[in-house]
Amino acid sequence: MSLLVVQGPQIPPGAGPELLRLSGATTLNQPRPGVLHLQEPTTRDGVASACQRLGLDFAFLDRIQRLSEFRLLAFDMDSTLITIECIDEIADFAGIKPQVAAVTEAAMRGELDFPSALRQRVALLKGLPETTLRQVFEERLRLSPGAKTLLEKAQRMGLKTLLVSGGFTYFVERLGRELGIDHTLANQLEFNGGHLTGQVLGDIVDATAKAMKLTSVCAQLGCSTREAVVFGDGANDLKMMALGGFSVAFRAKPLVREQATVALNVCGLDGVLNWIEP
Repeated sequence: MSLLVVQGPQIPPGAGPELLRLSGATTLNQPRPGVLHLQEPTTRDGVASACQRLGLDFAFLDRIQRLSEFRLLAFDMDSTLITIECIDEIADFAGIKPQVAAVTEAAMRGELDFPSALRQRVALLKGLPETTLRQVFEERLRLSPGAKTLLEKAQRMGLKTLLVSGGFTYFVERLGRELGIDHTLANQLEFNGGHLTGQVLGDIVDATAKAMKLTSVCAQLGCSTREAVVFGDGANDLKMMALGGFSVAFRAKPLVREQATVALNVCGLDGVLNWIEP
């Protein structure tokens, strides 16, 4: 049975009948507030543009899967599990946020080589005190909407969690401890005398490293990567998202939305629970 699932903070009046007509679905029902199920859609034409206009997220699915069918939730951190790009916020304290943010955006769109772009940005941070990172973590780092609800639901059901980031261990490890994340991977900044040196230690965590970490964690769990739900927003996430059995583009760049199983542009991260039900 094929299914079109539409969701949003609220369903605008007339949205159901309009989407029923556009999709050619046989029936329409609302299993709970903010969610529509349209059975057996025959076409996708016009659905995406209508949902964008109506402020709704949508997904065409073969069926509603169960969270119990999966073993792992894997998240990118910056602009996915959290609302900020940490490196941009660090740069703000140095008065160079616009320059760094422009490179960040280009790298996320896949227009720049990620390792080179990261080293270029980190070099601009040379001399900043380590206390700057603490300020970013305490004052600016916030979880994305729905993150806590999704994590708590998955953890209660026994799923393991992975936080893998092209960002920095300073944030990933602290956030991981707060949230009870099982596995983490990120880049390590170098400090000297309590100040950033402008260097990253070791190999850069790029798209390949993220995919390898996902594969490694799944091997430890004795499961396939197809038993992972993977969340990301930038080009650096595409390789690990391709390995997962269900990939979620969250507030993502167009390239990522095109290649993911589903995209959340309006709802929070817990919106995935309307497509993979507990």
